[in-house]
Amino acid sequence: MKVIVKKNYDEVSEIAAQEIVDLVKNKNNAVLGLPTGSTPVGMYKNVVKSYKNGEISFKNITTFNLDEYIGLNKDNDQSYYYFMNNNLFSHIDINRDNINIPNGMADDLENECKRYEEKLKAVGYMDIMYLGIGINGHIGFNEPAEYFEPFTHEVKLEESTIEANSRFFEKVEDVPTSALTMGIKTIFSAKKIILIATGENKADAIAKTVNGKIDPQVPASILQLHRDVTIIVDEAAGSRL
Repeated sequence: MKVIVKKNYDEVSEIAAQEIVDLVKNKNNAVLGLPTGSTPVGMYKNVVKSYKNGEISFKNITTFNLDEYIGLNKDNDQSYYYFMNNNLFSHIDINRDNINIPNGMADDLENECKRYEEKLKAVGYMDIMYLGIGINGHIGFNEPAEYFEPFTHEVKLEESTIEANSRFFEKVEDVPTSALTMGIKTIFSAKKIILIATGENKADAIAKTVNGKIDPQVPASILQLHRDVTIIVDEAAGSRL
């Protein structure tokens, strides 16, 4: 596990984006695992900037998103489909058929999870997987639990997660209480994992991830076992390392 501490959010966003740019330059049919939330917004802005500068093309790139809320359709401005389109996909030349996001509106959620796993297997899994981290140590929507869930699955969101995500909604009651998320084994299938975190409120989770015991109550701690993990944090998020 490699830890990089940068001064601030902008520097974290720049270095995280450069990893994508370098990969796409070297492998024009790469498979990317992508996150949502406030943390990667700056990263996506930098990636779009590189695309608009003519440095890279996404025509043959395939993407898989980590998760999606259950019960929000694609047009809902709080869905992760909407987020990805607004922050990345509508600004680059990606083939829409190569965009993969779990369908939180599927009639059969169990089959949707199986379908997503099969799609991942068909492309040979991800070259790089980007993660954020929750204040409770969740990655994707893998919440603290008694065991690590391996594959894409439905999950009931923790109250702390709902509360943290309520800043994006008009009121906390509007936040979905469940989601579909890649599981730990699915995340681990990626050749390389990059976790990005900023802000003092993430410092405890980062410290437990890097130096704590591997514990399903701190889902990100399992990253200690992956063969190629880089954690990029600002000084505030890295303050307890």
